Amino acid sequence: MSRRTGRRAGLLAVCSLVLAAGTLTGCGSDGSPSSSAAPELKVTGAYMPAPSMDTMAAGFFTVTNSGGADTLTSVTSDLSDDVTMHATVDGAMEEKKSFAIPAEGTLDLASGGNHLMFAKLTHKPGQGEKVSVELHFAKSGTVRISMPVKPATYNPKTGR
Repeated sequence: MSRRTGRRAGLLAVCSLVLAAGTLTGCGSDGSPSSSAAPELKVTGAYMPAPSMDTMAAGFFTVTNSGGADTLTSVTSDLSDDVTMHATVDGAMEEKKSFAIPAEGTLDLASGGNHLMFAKLTHKPGQGEKVSVELHFAKSGTVRISMPVKPATYNPKTGR
């Protein structure tokens, strides 16, 4: 092999590596979308158990993200001027300022875990009523959902 042919082969190998590396920059090392990819959120399973008190209620739902990471930064509702986000840590409720929604991941708000608390209710919602809620995300903006009021003992796994 001549010196010139060897140099050309080496140059082609380096160019191939540079091109291959350039095509991978849009993905993380595990092939998932990079953090700069736009989030693609879908909210499902929203519900509020019929509150037992006139002043407080809880809310639950799941956010599924098929895009880049996002963050739930706040929640508002006509039902209350005081809607807060909580996590349950070691059996104790802990208020959170935000919840991360990972790229290609989910955020579950479910009984016994992460949840919303509605305090100082404008009225006590009854079973069958729908509560309007606005979810505010860092990247996706505002997503409006309707949260049906279910029986106080409602279990989403059984539908009762």
